[in-house]
Amino acid sequence: MKRIILLLAVMVIIGLSSAQEDLTLGKYPYEVAEKNVTFNFEQDVQGSGYFMTYRYAKAGALAFKDYVHGSGSIDNEFVMFTQELDKNTHPIDADWVDEDVSCISVKEDNVMVYSPYQFAIGTGYYAVDPLVFDSLLKEKTWIKNYRAGTSMHHEVEYAHGIDKELEILAKEKYFHQYDPVYEGVGYSQMKITEHVDNGKVHFGVLQASSDRAYKNPAIEIDEDYFGTYDITKNMTLNVPYKLVQKSEDWLPCCSGGWADIPAGLKKGFGASAEGIFDCSCLKKARAGMYGPTDVNPPFKEWA
Repeated sequence: MKRIILLLAVMVIIGLSSAQEDLTLGKYPYEVAEKNVTFNFEQDVQGSGYFMTYRYAKAGALAFKDYVHGSGSIDNEFVMFTQELDKNTHPIDADWVDEDVSCISVKEDNVMVYSPYQFAIGTGYYAVDPLVFDSLLKEKTWIKNYRAGTSMHHEVEYAHGIDKELEILAKEKYFHQYDPVYEGVGYSQMKITEHVDNGKVHFGVLQASSDRAYKNPAIEIDEDYFGTYDITKNMTLNVPYKLVQKSEDWLPCCSGGWADIPAGLKKGFGASAEGIFDCSCLKKARAGMYGPTDVNPPFKEWA
């Protein structure tokens, strides 16, 4: 008897351990899952020579890219912060809720002056005949907010000097209660104050429309400047949205039959499905099995 009781206890413990493992592996619906990822980057660089930098960040529906190269001197201060927060609440006996919040923040103060630069390497050939870097200044920055359908772009090419202060802030928030609310907002801002010496400057802004996205944009800005300029820009786009839409229950005709099904769903079912919902197909089946004169079929619910 003691051996049987001990065996049952071991089986119960094993069963509880297996259930816990299954929950960990996600084999059953979970109640709350949360992810919060943050990244912070700070940089301060001064020097002369040849330089090339590439920075890319993605958080939720946001993306940022910055690219710089040239030869000469550079004095650069750069700070970037990103955050991606995802929270899913999926209880078994209630509506599911998803919440996503993301942010990208960038601040930069950059001074570059072009000049050729010679670089000797080792003690051999390149020590006697050094490498020569002769590259005009190029800088490219863009921010994209896919939640809002927003893109902002700034680029400087072939410049002899750049003195720039840049601030970027992009945020997006998404809330989805599965029945019946969709709600969110996409916010994008780019602020620039710069002096460009003998170069080409480009600014671009694109805001997607609701009907044909980027093919027929709601806002489109395309600017190019060649020469020496002092430029100040402050561009902000805020795109909120909300949709409350009660979804139809699966097989919505159960209470009212074919006549109560919305016309849009009837097209999906097809005309041949009418007999399933008004029960006429069961009457035809009964007539085929028992004959049209049989008034006492074996299953009363078919009558």
